[in-house]
Formats: sequence, C-alpha cells, structure tokens
Amino acid sequence: QALKARGRDVTFRATGQTGVLIAGRGVVIDTVPVDFASGAAEALSPANDPGHWDIIEGQGSLFHPSFAAVTLGLVHGSQPDLMVLCHDPARPHIADHPDYPIPTLPAAVAAYTQAARLTNTAARVGGIALNTAAFAAEEARNLMTQARRETGLPAVDPMRGGLETFLDALDL
Repeated sequence: QALKARGRDVTFRATGQTGVLIAGRGVVIDTVPVDFASGAAEALSPANDPGHWDIIEGQGSLFHPSFAAVTLGLVHGSQPDLMVLCHDPARPHIADHPDYPIPTLPAAVAAYTQAARLTNTAARVGGIALNTAAFAAEEARNLMTQARRETGLPAVDPMRGGLETFLDALDL
C-alpha cells in the first residue's frame, strides 16, 4: 500500500494461508513438495516490466530447523532483487527450539544474501523490519537504532512508525 501510494506499480504475492485469504490468490508454499517449491515461487513472481515490484510474502526462516527448506525454496525461486529481513528482538531463540538461538542481524543479512545470490547475483537485503510490540516506545527506538548501527541498513517497526522513512532510505 505504501508503494502504491507513491505511484509505484506493485503486486502483493501471497505465499501463506493468511496471505492468500487477504490477496485472494497465491501459493501456499509450505504445502508444495520441497522439490517443487522453487518452481512454484518462480511461477508466482513472473518476469515483469523493470519498474514493476512484486512484494513476495516471506515464510519461515533460513535458521529454523523445521522450515528452512520452505524459506530457501521461496528465496531461490523468487530470485529477489531486494529483501527485507524481519526480526523480533524479544525472541532469544527459534520458537519452540531453545537450542537454536536467533542469529545476530549481521549474520542473518549475510546468510540471506548468500542464499539469494545463488539465483540472482544482484540480490541484497535492503532493510530490517522489527517487531517491537513487546517493548516500550523508547526501547523500541533504541532497538531500531541498534539494528541500523549493526547492519548499516534502514530499520523500522512498520506498525509503530509506518514505512515512509524506510522507503525514502531505499529510494522507493
């Protein structure tokens, strides 16, 4: 919606049950056999005009012991130019997996960039979206500042402050 408000040609591409309910179409990627996940993601985001943006709903995490294959298939098949890393700083470990700590933001940026560059050598992480719902406003601002400092990327909580500064930083 924020990109459309800026006059951008953009399409939301749903990859999960809730996204499909919202968009009315898409691919529930975690129901696709892993051998076909990349192809399903590629079909979901066909070649388009250079000025067109496909916003592809992310799923899971490269670091999740149960769902990494879904995420990797989505990243490889969609061949992203730009990725937004989503992070909840209140989580010390992967949900229900206390032996799997959440990696640092720089490590996550590096892993996603490396994974995406297998199918798009120009792929990059463009920013960080934080879920700061568990934090007071000042602490949330500090977390966004810390994320920017650690990664050199724009970092926002879109639910607290919208996307305008984020899109400005990305020149979108």
